Amino acid sequence: MTSPVRVVLADDHPMFRYGLISAIAANPEIEIVGEAADGRQLLKLVDDTEPDVVVTDLTMPDMDGAAATRAILARHPETKVLVLTMHDENQALIGALRAGARGYLLKGADRTEITRAILAVAAGESVYGTGIAHRISDFFIGADQDRAATVFPELTDRERQVLKLVAAGCGNHDIARRLALSEKTVRNHVSAILFKLHAGDRAAAVAKARDAGFGDPS
Repeated sequence: MTSPVRVVLADDHPMFRYGLISAIAANPEIEIVGEAADGRQLLKLVDDTEPDVVVTDLTMPDMDGAAATRAILARHPETKVLVLTMHDENQALIGALRAGARGYLLKGADRTEITRAILAVAAGESVYGTGIAHRISDFFIGADQDRAATVFPELTDRERQVLKLVAAGCGNHDIARRLALSEKTVRNHVSAILFKLHAGDRAAAVAKARDAGFGDPS
């Protein structure tokens, strides 16, 4: 039989930890090997037990969950971290992911969702709760657009949208359909892009865009 996934839980609210343990410990695929009430306690517990998965809140005394995640992964890079928190703002989400968390759930998640997430991150997957994956996508799309505005300040917002699609390999017809424009308007935008970027042709504009890391389909 496959060994159960060894899990450490961290949250500064004892009743929440108790409820979480009660919710998931009955699953034979999961073994709870410890619980911590703050970040430093969590770090020591991980050193002592070397779990497969750490399920941690973000707001805890002494060391917050993101800092603890970063420290855990520096010492135990094979350990997977799943954040389970009430914080749904982008700053907390992106901070946790940058620290190395492989999953992010909100505390409204039910037992089934939490159990599945633990098993999934243990297997090497990344898991995000309802609405979180969409927020991550929106964040990075926004970051991509902000970067493009810095790299290509001479282009209008619409021209940057067109350039991104051109660089992704879309033809004028497809661009027109996606942006709800006429093909003539798209051709005009492409001509303006070529002029402003001093690009001799469409391929040259694509090369400039990809050199800047904008619109690369990979």
